[in-house]
Amino acid sequence: MSSAPTSEPAFNPAKSDRIEAHVWRIAGVVILGMIMSILDTTIVNVALRTLGHDLHSTIAQIQWVVTGYLLALAAVIPVTGWAARRYGAKRVYMTSLVLFTAGSALCAVAGSTTTLVLFRMLQGVGGGMIMPVGQLIMAQVAGPKRMGRVMGIVAMPAMLAPILGPVLGGTILQNLHWSWIFLVNLPIGVVAFILGWRMLPHTDSGEAGRLDVVGLGLLSTASTALVYGLSQLGTHSNLTASAVVWPIVAGLALAVVFCWHALRVERPLLDVRLYANRVFGAASLTTFGLGAALFGAMILVPYYYQAVRHESVIATGLLTGPQGLGMLLVMPFAGRLSERFGGGRVALAGVSILCLGTIPLAFVGASTSVVSISLVLVLRGVGIGFSFMPAMTAAFASLRTEQLSDATPQLNVLQRIGGAIGTAVLAVVLQRASGHAPSTAHLAGAFDTAYRWSLGIALLSLIPCLVLLRAENHPRARLGRAAANTEAGVEPLGA
Repeated sequence: MSSAPTSEPAFNPAKSDRIEAHVWRIAGVVILGMIMSILDTTIVNVALRTLGHDLHSTIAQIQWVVTGYLLALAAVIPVTGWAARRYGAKRVYMTSLVLFTAGSALCAVAGSTTTLVLFRMLQGVGGGMIMPVGQLIMAQVAGPKRMGRVMGIVAMPAMLAPILGPVLGGTILQNLHWSWIFLVNLPIGVVAFILGWRMLPHTDSGEAGRLDVVGLGLLSTASTALVYGLSQLGTHSNLTASAVVWPIVAGLALAVVFCWHALRVERPLLDVRLYANRVFGAASLTTFGLGAALFGAMILVPYYYQAVRHESVIATGLLTGPQGLGMLLVMPFAGRLSERFGGGRVALAGVSILCLGTIPLAFVGASTSVVSISLVLVLRGVGIGFSFMPAMTAAFASLRTEQLSDATPQLNVLQRIGGAIGTAVLAVVLQRASGHAPSTAHLAGAFDTAYRWSLGIALLSLIPCLVLLRAENHPRARLGRAAANTEAGVEPLGA
């Protein structure tokens, strides 16, 4: 791999509060890879109804195209911290681009739901590393004090994906075969690889040690078993069926065993000791809840417009965009507000807005004004934009520099596992509420039921936000942030 150009000045967080131009150039390269992975998720959400029809699958079956992808992300993300330390963040990032692009090509030629899910999981192996390694690279070059501003700006273009994804997906499905929703990733992947090869710096992420293979097996099996058990609720009328209960019990048991194992080994796959940091622990739980609320609800809007309102795929794409627009509008301010008021306060306000924006959707009918729904989606997007990044910024700001390579994968793991669980739960709720051959009015009522569950998930996310707010205001937490800033050579926030 080529090294960073020698003409680029070395970035020293202690030197100045100003963010140098080459940091923004690195951010641009990272953004391109992030956009590709996020764009793919939003495009596929619009295509689920088409995929289910063409591949002769039910909602509970075809949702595995999303859930399988999220599980693959969750399985590989824990490895990224070790891989970044062992091989360097740049090499891991470049490898993730190759895997994601190759997986996209294979998805385009899938001939059944089973093969598509398998290829989506391969795609997820690459996509799972893009986001955390990109965040790690930006955390290393930005420094702790600039993290909120840099990540807020970095997230802005990435938020274009939820806006453009549904529109692009609808346009493709209206005029081309669904395989093109995956083929569109190929040129983006090639350009991202070339720019990454030339412009990304080699960074030191610390000593790698041995890979915790046992921990990897435990965590991957636990998350898969748990989500599989939840998904089986859609095909079994009895909630106590063995196909439902045993996978969930096994998943929870394996998760407990993983935590016990992680506390006993010297270099665990995920350093669960980080959760002794109250700020990080609360921010992590917030990220988990938001993942479930966001990714789970993302499958409902396109399905509603296609199944209840009988909109075209292009119109569905356009009507799904307002939520991403709301996120885009507030992202530039989320970072600065987090620096000024603390991530806990901003995240609490964001989740509260998300809850308020979900309430009207729980009463949407078959003839509700499209304008009203769009305004509500914008409000939900504002809540999400004020939630995710502030919570992650608070988590990063509470840690020492050498802890970032462990913390970044953990936050992404919790977000993706939360998203997989939320997607499986809401898909099952929607299928059970809708029945086999419902009328339009009955189907609209099924979406109301699913959104009430989504509201419940969002309300539960308020609890860790309150804990995060209290933890940030604890004297020990303020002292820890000051020590971390002093270690990095920067003044405390608000100085």
